[in-house]
Amino acid sequence: MTRTSAPRVLRYANADELAEAVAMQLLDRLVTQQASGAVHLCLTGGRIANRMYEALATLAANSELDSSRLHVWWGDERFVALTDPDRNASQSIGILARTITLNPGQTHAMPAKDGSADPDEAAFSYARELGDTVFDVCLLGMGEDGHVASLFPDHPSFTQPTSASVIGVTDSPKPPPERMSLTMSAINRSKAVWVLVSGEPKAGAAARAIQGDPALPASAVQGQQETLFFLDQAAAGQLPRYNCAL
Repeated sequence: MTRTSAPRVLRYANADELAEAVAMQLLDRLVTQQASGAVHLCLTGGRIANRMYEALATLAANSELDSSRLHVWWGDERFVALTDPDRNASQSIGILARTITLNPGQTHAMPAKDGSADPDEAAFSYARELGDTVFDVCLLGMGEDGHVASLFPDHPSFTQPTSASVIGVTDSPKPPPERMSLTMSAINRSKAVWVLVSGEPKAGAAARAIQGDPALPASAVQGQQETLFFLDQAAAGQLPRYNCAL
């Protein structure tokens, strides 16, 4: 699947500037959306995301954010024990909860290995919880190979057609081998999809994704209202200058 319109690209001097800028824009979006009721935010894992969550937690401390309206979801997760510190949910909750009161009933972490027979069972359970939820903002990271969530190039997680909103992933090219992930259709029903990319090793994949290479999962992301790629200068190194909104 290829996108029908080009994403907007925003470039920043370095990872810290990127994290601060995304945090400010995200907080503003959440505060604006909460006036209409519940706000559904889908989180991602990774170093640049966690750095952004640190900035968001700091900014939220003295903001108008009403966390009672906030529902938090995840785009993918490692199929590991609940206490495993590598779980995306454990890391992001640990950072955000420093200043943001997350309602347990509105914090929708993916199932852990402890209570599920396999990734497929865990994915089916999460899909039922997700239902037809539409994310106001879906955050994604991108790997050096152009993967997003746990959808990988040349892997059934991306190439095999499915009507499911969440899938179990086995034999993942990136450890651990067992994971759960939103599908592209679930990601792309989001109002906004924001992709955070930092570092020179991702520059080649970033350029290919933004230019629409259909082999890369990152090329297929398409928010219903907006698609933004936030890149630091290193990650944007192979993009033409005119593709970058400063």
